[in-house]
Amino acid sequence: MKVLVFIKRVVDYNVRVKVRPDGSGVDTDGVKMSINPFDEIALEEALRMREAGQADEVIVVSAGTSDCQQQLRTGLAMGADRAIQIDTDKPLQPLTAARAFQALVEQQQPGVVLLGKQAIDDDNNQTGQMLAALWGRPQATNAAKIELSGDTARVTREVDAGLEVLDIDLPAVITTDLRLNTPRFVKLPDIMKAKKKPLDVVALDGLVSDAGNDLKIGNWSPPPQRGKGIMVDDVAGLVTELKSRGLL
Repeated sequence: MKVLVFIKRVVDYNVRVKVRPDGSGVDTDGVKMSINPFDEIALEEALRMREAGQADEVIVVSAGTSDCQQQLRTGLAMGADRAIQIDTDKPLQPLTAARAFQALVEQQQPGVVLLGKQAIDDDNNQTGQMLAALWGRPQATNAAKIELSGDTARVTREVDAGLEVLDIDLPAVITTDLRLNTPRFVKLPDIMKAKKKPLDVVALDGLVSDAGNDLKIGNWSPPPQRGKGIMVDDVAGLVTELKSRGLL
């Protein structure tokens, strides 16, 4: 069984994001880029499936320019068998990405498709759900535990009321949450071995006939700075202050 894992190149979560002065987007010049943390968890889970004898091959996929090959090589260093780059210089919205991923899914015929529940740059939390709908297969989102058994998967999700357990048929799309696992550390010998693993490049136009985005972003702006707090002497003073601000 193949496991297909989709990853995204994003600004590293430890970096303080800055908006360009002209408001055209996020400044990425000289900024460290990494695999989206949720996608890294998805890749780790796929590798554990293979190590447990539940999968035969792990394929890691990313969409973007040649820059995203750095993240694909990191995925190969973690243990993926091969990588595919969807070559495009356009920023992909969730629906366009899902359509491109669907085309690859139809080509590769995986038993499980894994991806993070959301990307930390746009926080849309849409691509996995859209992919499942386009593919016409079951989905389980925000997975905190995944158990494979033959042609089915049991997925445990953390919800407000506690835990929700879903039994779904395979093939299926599963998106991963933070508590699913802790990704492994990449060692230098694995990085060297990754350079010899296959990395194929396919054009976005070869997967999606119309790669246009329906969503247009007009301007970016940083969140407003928080004002300083004030100290009150007692509860009565707090109530008075809240009323003066129209909050009570």
